[in-house]
Amino acid sequence: MILDLEDAVATAEKVATRAAIDAALTRPRTGLLYVRVNAADTEFCYGDLVAIVRPGLDGIILPKVESPATLSTIDWLLLQLERERGLKEGAIDLIPIIETARGLTHLDAILASGTRVKRIAFGAGDFTLDVNMQWKRDEAELAYARAKIVTASRAAGIEAPLDTVWVDLQDSEGLEASARAALAYGFQGKMCIHPNQVPVVNRVFTPSEDEIAFAERVVGAFAKAEAEGVASIQLDGKFIDYPIVYRAQRLLEKIPAIRARERRT
Repeated sequence: MILDLEDAVATAEKVATRAAIDAALTRPRTGLLYVRVNAADTEFCYGDLVAIVRPGLDGIILPKVESPATLSTIDWLLLQLERERGLKEGAIDLIPIIETARGLTHLDAILASGTRVKRIAFGAGDFTLDVNMQWKRDEAELAYARAKIVTASRAAGIEAPLDTVWVDLQDSEGLEASARAALAYGFQGKMCIHPNQVPVVNRVFTPSEDEIAFAERVVGAFAKAEAEGVASIQLDGKFIDYPIVYRAQRLLEKIPAIRARERRT
């Protein structure tokens, strides 16, 4: 769950809303709780962090990151607040959102800045506004940014990124198509802006039973072939070699976490 202090809050209410966030951090819950603060170059970011970094906070969503210096500065500030407040150093997760042309252009340097960042996110709303693109239903105009974000994340050795939100709450078919496109590009998940979107996104990013069964057969058949000195086989008419096997193994590695989540919910 991501609570918001940025675009969902009117400028005049941003300071007052921090108290509501602080109160939410004390309530019982079963999942992780993140807060999207205001961008680092605004008058609110520092105050947001000082107000909300405390026990109960799992992570920060940092919008409009455009430079390594910005990310390093926020990472340093979080470290000082963790030390000051008796939290484990590095305990607060930090997820930057790439949503401007400058941020996308400097992405490799941003990810090489040596911070606590484990994954990044893409924000198409602000990105398309920044570069004067039309954000269309088929999202073809997002192809370059999506590919760049996934590739840069892989090159930096961090987790696959999180895809942008889908803003049309009435268009569940569009949401599913957007999620499937993100999955195909290599994103690990998609941010949601309404609870009704969560089941659709989870369904898309959760391997089907048929996909799991096939992956298990691939791994099993290839292990047998490899033991016999063979490094490529056919299964159901499909050519199977190491890249296909590695993909199957990667899929199967997700399953225990998915099953654990399903038991909790």
